Amino acid sequence: MNESRVWQRFLSGRRLDLANPAAFDFEDTDIALGLSRVARWNGATRGEFAYSVAQHSLDVLAEVRRATPASRLSLKLELATLLHDACEGLLGMDVITPLKPFLGPAWRRLEDGVQRAVHTRYGLPFPLPAEMTRRIKKADKALAATEAVQLVGLTPAEARDPATFGMLEPPLDRTLEPWPAKRAEEAFLTELRRLEAFMAGKGK
Repeated sequence: MNESRVWQRFLSGRRLDLANPAAFDFEDTDIALGLSRVARWNGATRGEFAYSVAQHSLDVLAEVRRATPASRLSLKLELATLLHDACEGLLGMDVITPLKPFLGPAWRRLEDGVQRAVHTRYGLPFPLPAEMTRRIKKADKALAATEAVQLVGLTPAEARDPATFGMLEPPLDRTLEPWPAKRAEEAFLTELRRLEAFMAGKGK
């Protein structure tokens, strides 16, 4: 009997080995395309277009930039923020929170392995330093609360209810308008390549 296939082929021609993901199993374009076609909230959001993980990642980056003092805002923090959900683009899904307990620790190991490969490719530590993780998570949760109220239709009280969603960050004072997938893909790829160029030029 043939062994089960354990790799994913991308449009770039690269193959991601799920059992042993490596830093050059994928290209920038594979991450951008994948994230632009993965929907937040299982796609159950208002509007003509799904709110993609690519757009979410850009919005989290905007919030980190807004909330972080200039003296603490490094290129690595910006790049780590943009790529904080990169594994979801390469694996093709954003697993909603209620589903994760059913998938067990094997899924977490798979996500961590792919995310580690992403960090290796872009010169980021894995795991990230505690302060960097804290800033990204705070912005991520604030965006989630904003999405919940504006796009999912929850009230702020429902979003903050610990018995259901328990989002401790309040919604942001900004309007979210989901983009077409192509726009999200191009915007994400442009930002990724811009940050890559700065990292290569400044080495930090």
